[in-house]
Amino acid sequence: MLKIFVTLSLFILSTLSASQSETLKVLCGDNNATACYEYALPMVTGDNAKVQDIKEEGMSYIRKACILEENRACDIMGDNYYKDKGYRAAIPYLEKSCARGIKSACEAMGTIYRDGHDVRQDDVKSREYYEQACELESGDACYNVAIIYRGGFGVTKSRVKEKEYYKKGCDAGLKAGCDRFTDLDNEDKGIETGIWATIKGWFQ
Repeated sequence: MLKIFVTLSLFILSTLSASQSETLKVLCGDNNATACYEYALPMVTGDNAKVQDIKEEGMSYIRKACILEENRACDIMGDNYYKDKGYRAAIPYLEKSCARGIKSACEAMGTIYRDGHDVRQDDVKSREYYEQACELESGDACYNVAIIYRGGFGVTKSRVKEKEYYKKGCDAGLKAGCDRFTDLDNEDKGIETGIWATIKGWFQ
C-alpha cells in the first residue's frame, strides 16, 4: 500500500511540475522575463546542463529573459560566455553583474584584465576588479590582490597591503590566505617558521 502511495505521489508531483513548466513557457511567450528565466533555469543547471541540446535550448530562453531585463539571466549569460572562453561576449554582461555586486563576475573581470583575454592587459583594472570581489568576500580575489602588492604589478610594492589582503582572504575562508598571513606575521615578529624552524626544533 505504501509503495502505491509513494508511486502515486511521485506521479502527481511530476504532473504538477510539467504543468507548471508549460505555464512558464506560455508566459515567456507573452514576454514575461521572470517566466523565461524560471523556465530555462532547470535546463542550464545540474545534470541537464551536461546535455548540449537541452542547454542550448535553455540558453535561448535565458537570452530572451536577459533582453527583457531579468538581471539573473544576464548573470548566467556572462558566466556562460566566460566559462566557454568567449571573453569578448562575456565582458558586457560581467561588467553589469559586477556593478550589481555579483562577486564571481568581479573576479572574472579581474582575471580577464590580468591575463589580457580579448582586452589590453591592465594591472590597474585587474586589481580594481579583484578588490571589488574581495570586498564581496571572494577569498581567491583577496589572495590575488595580495600577490599584486607583493609583486608591485601596477602598484608600489607593499608588505603591509600584502598582509592585509592575505588576512581578508583568510577571513573569507581561504586557507592559503591564512597560511600566508601567518607566515608573514611570524616573520615580522621574528618567529621562525617553515622547514628550518622544524629542524631547529629537533635539537632543542
